[in-house]
Amino acid sequence: MNAHRKQLISLARPVYFSLLASVASGIINTLWVSRLGGAAVAAVAVATNTENVLLGVALVFASGTTVLVAHARGARDPGAVRAAVRGGWALFALVTPAVVAGGLLLRAPLARLVLGGDGGAAPSLASAYFALSMPGMAVFFAQQLVDGILKGSGDTRTPMRLALLANGLILVCDPVLIHLYGVRGAAASTVLCRCAALAVGVRALRRNALLRTAAQARPAEPVPAALRRTLATGLPMSVDFTVRQGGALVLVAIVARLGVTAVAAYSIAYKVMYVATMAFYSVRQAASIHTAHTRGAGQDARRDIGRQATLVSGTLGLTAAVLLAVTAPWVMSAFGAGPAVAGQGVLFLRCTGPYLLLMACFIALGGVFEGSGGAPALLRVTLLGTAVQLPLAYALSGLGLPGICLALALAMTIQCGVAALLFSRSRRQQETGVPLVRAA
Repeated sequence: MNAHRKQLISLARPVYFSLLASVASGIINTLWVSRLGGAAVAAVAVATNTENVLLGVALVFASGTTVLVAHARGARDPGAVRAAVRGGWALFALVTPAVVAGGLLLRAPLARLVLGGDGGAAPSLASAYFALSMPGMAVFFAQQLVDGILKGSGDTRTPMRLALLANGLILVCDPVLIHLYGVRGAAASTVLCRCAALAVGVRALRRNALLRTAAQARPAEPVPAALRRTLATGLPMSVDFTVRQGGALVLVAIVARLGVTAVAAYSIAYKVMYVATMAFYSVRQAASIHTAHTRGAGQDARRDIGRQATLVSGTLGLTAAVLLAVTAPWVMSAFGAGPAVAGQGVLFLRCTGPYLLLMACFIALGGVFEGSGGAPALLRVTLLGTAVQLPLAYALSGLGLPGICLALALAMTIQCGVAALLFSRSRRQQETGVPLVRAA
């Protein structure tokens, strides 16, 4: 097996299982909350979606630190490792209080904006959930940064174990705390269990050999400079994620024009697709870490890493497309969908094959961009793809969910083509050591 492919699979596998653990705990959490009624489910759903959006904020310092630590590790520069870690914590300390304070102040207006201010129970329940979950964002953000530092050091297994620990504890605590305190109990369970995992994660940082050596070295640059470097590295990744999340929300609104049945089918099918798309993103993280590490070591292996990442992720995408096409009726049935919803869901899943394959290749190749300093170029490609995807989806929505699939595939084709062109240009300049962002 190719050495780069072997390393990518080794790094990606633990990331994938940690993502799966998070999704599984979210589903179980929703099942327990559903016993409290529809208003409680709606409140927790709003809070969970808000957290997904705020994850984009955490990526500024988490992903930025991962790339910088991996680059310093490859360069065997303990001082640069320490500077990268200090820059990540400094940016965390700057961003987190603003997010927590803003979330607490705006929790009631946000709940009313999303759920409506008609006096129902859902907005007040969502506000009650936010009262605990927003302070808990500090724990969530710190957990993301700890994971990012460990991944940058080449350790993706410990973040996986921390995710399994946190989500395993949530599964145990949820029924007890939700029974005692309702929606507030769901928030308390999540925050407390993440606190336990964070404590273990901090201990893991102290035991990490690379970080222990770096702690004894003189920082390569002062904290303000390290903070700016982390911000410059992580901000494009954060915006890229936020653009994708925003585009997904607008796409739901477009699908809503087709009726409630189509929305239900689309929602179920998209949740099923997460099992595949999380695999693509795990390869992306692995490619980002491995690319930054090799460049730090003075090797420009972008071409080979890009090929292997695309091969691995593309194989996963093709496998997922075939499996979803074959098992679509059973999948929709497992979610208890009625005949009308199941029929549209099966049709959608069977039409997504080309989109999944193209998406797998694009997402994986994006990791090479991020690890080599080309995240700004990747962001421009994402903006282009979103700008094409949404109008296309609106125009083709008259064809029903197959039209939505066609729009997704066409937009992803454009993104893949542009990304491949930029990557090809960077390969031609490989010998001169031109960064990917400059080649773009």
